[in-house]
Amino acid sequence: MPRCRAYLDFDNKRTYFQSAMKKLRQTALRSQGGSSSVRIPVRRDHIFEDSYYALRMRNGQELRRKLHISFTGEEGIDAGGVTREWYMILAREIFNPNYVLFTSAADSPTFQPNPLSYVNKDHLSYFEFVGKVMGKAVADGQLLDAHFTRSFYKHILQLPISYHDMEAIDPEYYRNLHSILDNAIEDLGLELTFSAEQSNFGKLEIVDLIPNGRHVNVTDENKMEYVKLVTHHRMATGIRQQIDAFLKGFHQLVPPEMISIFNENELELLISGMPEIDIDDLKANTDYANFKPTDSVIRWFWNVLYSFTHEERALFLQFVTGTSKVPLEGFKALEGMRGTQKFNIHKAYGNTSALPSAHTCFNQLDLPEYESEEKLKQCLLLAIREGSEGFGFG
Repeated sequence: MPRCRAYLDFDNKRTYFQSAMKKLRQTALRSQGGSSSVRIPVRRDHIFEDSYYALRMRNGQELRRKLHISFTGEEGIDAGGVTREWYMILAREIFNPNYVLFTSAADSPTFQPNPLSYVNKDHLSYFEFVGKVMGKAVADGQLLDAHFTRSFYKHILQLPISYHDMEAIDPEYYRNLHSILDNAIEDLGLELTFSAEQSNFGKLEIVDLIPNGRHVNVTDENKMEYVKLVTHHRMATGIRQQIDAFLKGFHQLVPPEMISIFNENELELLISGMPEIDIDDLKANTDYANFKPTDSVIRWFWNVLYSFTHEERALFLQFVTGTSKVPLEGFKALEGMRGTQKFNIHKAYGNTSALPSAHTCFNQLDLPEYESEEKLKQCLLLAIREGSEGFGFG
């Protein structure tokens, strides 16, 4: 099944996955006997701590049973509604800055592990707990209002990350890396070495990317390796312990070979659900650069979006904004790195057969002037399903 990942649509993958999870639950119940549920009493105002202590000593086999949630001091039978409320409140608490576990990326509604989480002595145990909660939600088909960076979804799927993933996390740093690759080092006037600066609560530290790297100059011959290493340091090495702890918990409920049928965009839909995307609202809150709303290619573009399925609309939103999350107030409240920032379509000059590209930090789509609506749809679908990136690395 994993070999067929690229050839199955999301609904088919999800159906296969849910069937596999159901078989695991049934096997666990037969092997354990006894109670078919796990009782978790929590205080509403201490939901994170109480849930943590209730789950931390339970293994994946136990947690495959049905959860029975109760809020202390409240009447009510958990027929599913209480469990959904527990997931909803707990998902918000996971991102509570007081726990220092996650940090928002470029002031966007997406999160990634906080490299400074170690200030909390229990941070790795907390990450394992969060992995269990997310694994349990995914295994049981419960949706979470939790949206992460593309690179974190790739870490969960153990897919290679690329320097392109940096754009959603630190747009300015990404542009600097892009400039290094596109220009001669000498022309840029930079004196770079195979080292990186990292801030440790305001104190700058130098980290070698290779042995003695601070004394090895970056040249045109080795700059590709430099970009690969410095990006890996920013998006992987610096949060490796947190990722490993999260996966330790997640994989207790969801085996890696089963989740691997999804790509990073589909994983967000699996965790957070398929959004309802109002194309009329998006169209009413769109700006244009070097295009007019009456231009043929723009009219074709909106025709194509109206024709998209729910899944294709979600993939498109992920492609241009970095997340499938729709603002509660509608697209007039769409956030970018500069605060509220509308979706905007820019004319892409040059090759009219090239794929569209996007800058998620600006909610920007660069659209070539295609010669037909059919060609536009073909290229847009290819872009949102496959994307176009440079080298990757694990």
